[in-house]
Amino acid sequence: MNKDYSDIINLPHHVSEKRPHMSMADRAAQFSPFAALTGYDAAVKETARLTEQRVELDEDEQRKVSERLSLLQSCLGEFPEVEITYFIPDMKKTGGKYSTVTGTVRKLDEYHRTLILLDGTRIPIDEIVDVDGAMFHSMDDSFS
Repeated sequence: MNKDYSDIINLPHHVSEKRPHMSMADRAAQFSPFAALTGYDAAVKETARLTEQRVELDEDEQRKVSERLSLLQSCLGEFPEVEITYFIPDMKKTGGKYSTVTGTVRKLDEYHRTLILLDGTRIPIDEIVDVDGAMFHSMDDSFS
C-alpha cells in the first residue's frame, strides 16, 4: 500500500455540479461552538438590565400634581404646552424607568385616567410625578 499519496496529489480539486460553493464564513460556522443552553445569554442580559425604583410622592407633591392637572383641564382650549415626567413600569421585572415628554395637551380623559397629547402620546395619570410648563411659572410669579 502506497502512503505517500503520489497517485492523487496532482489531481484537480473536485467541484460539485449540484451544490454551490460554500463561503469561508459558512465553512467556519460548522466548527464554531453551539449554544447548549438556548436563551441563557438573553436571561443573563435581562438580569443585568437595570431598572429604576418607583418613587412614592408625598402629600404635597401629590397635591401639586393634582392642582396642575386640574388647571390643565380648565385650559385645554388654549392648547397648553407642558413637560410631563412619568413612570413607565417594566413588563419583565420590578421597577421601570422615568420618562419626560414635552407636548401640547389635547385631552385629559378622567374615565380612563389618561392624559393625551396632540401627537397621540398617552400618559397614565396615576404614573405622573411632575407637570411643568410656562403657564405654571406665570401663575407662580403672580402669587409672589
